[in-house]
Amino acid sequence: MNPIRTLPWLAALSGVIAILAFSGVLPAGLGYVFKPLTTVLIIAFAWPRGGDATKQRRLIRTGLILSLAGDVFLLWPKEGFLPGLVAFLLAHLAYIAAFCVPLRLGAKPLVFVGYAAIAALILSMLWPGIPGGLRAPVVAYVVCLATMAAQAGAWWRSRAGTSAPDASLARAAALGGVLFMVSDSLLAINKFGAPLPLSSLWILLSYWLAQWCIASALRANR
Repeated sequence: MNPIRTLPWLAALSGVIAILAFSGVLPAGLGYVFKPLTTVLIIAFAWPRGGDATKQRRLIRTGLILSLAGDVFLLWPKEGFLPGLVAFLLAHLAYIAAFCVPLRLGAKPLVFVGYAAIAALILSMLWPGIPGGLRAPVVAYVVCLATMAAQAGAWWRSRAGTSAPDASLARAAALGGVLFMVSDSLLAINKFGAPLPLSSLWILLSYWLAQWCIASALRANR
């Protein structure tokens, strides 16, 4: 059996165990193992892909590894929040650079306006609950996150309705960007706003789907 084909199932199983652990259904200690393991499995899925786009492959790999570092930091929500935020900010910078390989930054201005408006709306709603010392890092992070998602969306919009060979890759990147915004918005609401029911389920599920989609923006090697 091709081990690459088993990775989706292994990642799904690992993610389910992590979600159940953080939800209190399974022992909490399992979450400290299976949360980073799920991201490691996504990295393993991405690693052999993208042989036709070496620069983009290198940047997406970098983003995934930085995300893994962020996952580890956020296992300690208080002490690790700021280091985790920085790790994910750097991951988004790597993803932005990756999505600039097929399309220059800001090539679709209206896409950026739309994502900026959504990000600003969510940030304004949560602003009163964000501690003063975290406001600058959070704003920087939101700007990077929205830019990443917008650049992925712009890449997709530039290929929509065409027969471009990377159209499906661009669509995967755009979906990943949207899911990342959903995940981080839920995380921010849960942390700075009001507690969400089943927060671990929705935050982690949308996060790992986002990373899987971004990994899928690299073409599978034949």
